[in-house]
Parts: sequence; structure tokens; C-alpha cells
Amino acid sequence: MMAAKGKIRIGIGGWTFDPWNESFYPEKLPKTRQLEYASEKLKVIEVNGTYYSSQKPATFAKWAASVPDGFIFSLKASRFCTNRKKLAEAEGSVDKFLGQGITELGDRLGPILWQFMPTKRFEADDFEDFLKLLPAERDGLKLQHALEVRHDSFLDPEFVALARKYGATIVCADHPEYPMIADVTGHFVYTRLQKGDDANAHCYPDKDVKDWAGKLASWASGGAPQDLPLIGGEAGAGKPRDVYAFFITNGKVRAPAGAQFMQALVD
Repeated sequence: MMAAKGKIRIGIGGWTFDPWNESFYPEKLPKTRQLEYASEKLKVIEVNGTYYSSQKPATFAKWAASVPDGFIFSLKASRFCTNRKKLAEAEGSVDKFLGQGITELGDRLGPILWQFMPTKRFEADDFEDFLKLLPAERDGLKLQHALEVRHDSFLDPEFVALARKYGATIVCADHPEYPMIADVTGHFVYTRLQKGDDANAHCYPDKDVKDWAGKLASWASGGAPQDLPLIGGEAGAGKPRDVYAFFITNGKVRAPAGAQFMQALVD
């Protein structure tokens, strides 16, 4: 009998990128069908457009209708929520973002990514004020919150403890400059793989893709990789959990190929 494990979904950022017309999408595929095609080849997409501007409820409903059952959208929250000196003042922006119609996605709505500027430092009271603004649900739909911090001051056990207290997931970012925090703090894991290169057929070198696939499998089964840094002093191992991973930023041309290759490995 196989050990229980959560679902592993591996994807990319967005679905419109001109070089993908040659490296990913079939020739002459209309742009209006790119989301439909991408959702048939991948299990999750991180939407970056929601970081820059609001969408209409009808847009979210259209996205939901364009993808198959089981497909998930992760939404990057509005920059107006996170790019603040005092995070406690973000309440109006958080409510506006959550109220723009995202629940039209229904069961296609996955984690919400709250990304902070590289200049944003960790101040415990300030950050706790922000975590208090993140609701557990909206319109009866359960919400999942992921936090991507990009300043070394967050390499602090107190930050890990705060995220656990509020049930938020700290993003494990594999980035050439920003800190990596691999502590499991929420009921799911969210990884952003940002060291790719277009020269690699699968975005990352195949050896690294296989290595990360093993890490994702460990998390999904309730464990934790043994070779990643922990700030909170414990692995946070426990029940099986869902895992999301994205090939994003560097090596974008090959991101779809990397996501498909890694998904095949973990499946």
C-alpha cells in the first residue's frame, strides 16, 4: 500500500509570453485558446497580472470556464496591499483585492501570493498586523495565503513562528539573490524556482529538476527535504500536504518544458 501524499502541481507564471508561441504553443494557435491549451498541459498557473491591476468578476468566471476540472490558478495579490511602509494600513487594499471577483474562480482558486518588495524589512509587530488582515474565507470559499519575502531580515525564527500562528505558508524561493526559507508553516507548500536558464531544455539542468522533484515529493508525503535551510529549528513535518511549484523568472522560455518534465517525474 502506497503512503498517502498530497497533490503536487507544477506550473508557470501566466500564459501569454511571445517566445512561447514557438517553444510551447502549437503553430497558429489563436491567443484566445492559449489558456485552454496551457491548462491541458499543466496543473497550475500563477497569475501575475492581478499584481498590477484589478480584473472584473466576468474575467475570473471566463478563466474558470476555460480550464478543466482540477486545474488551479494562483493569484498574485495587488502591489497596493504589500508595498507599504506600514502594513496595518493595507486593510482597504486587501479587501478591494479579495472583493474584485476572485471567488468566481470557485474550486479553481488556489493560493494567493502576497509578494513583498526586496526593501521590505521584517518588523514583527508590523508583519503581524498584516497577517491579521488575511481572512480564512471569502464568500464561503476557503482562502490559502502564501508569503514571499525578499529581505534577509526575514531569516528570523520569529517570522516563522508568526506565519505558523496565522496558518500562512512562507514561499520557498530558489532565487540567486533573495533568501530561501524552507520551513513548512501552512497546510500547503509553495515553491518558486527562479534560477532557470533558456539554455537548459527544461529550464533548470535535468539533475536539478530531478533533485527538486524529490523535494516536492518529500513535502507532499508530510516530510521535509534534508538539504534545505530551516530558520525555525524544526522541519514542520506532519500530515500529507499539497505542494505547488513554479518555474518562473529566469529561463522563462523553457519554463513550460521544465514544468511538464518535473510533473511527469512526480506523477
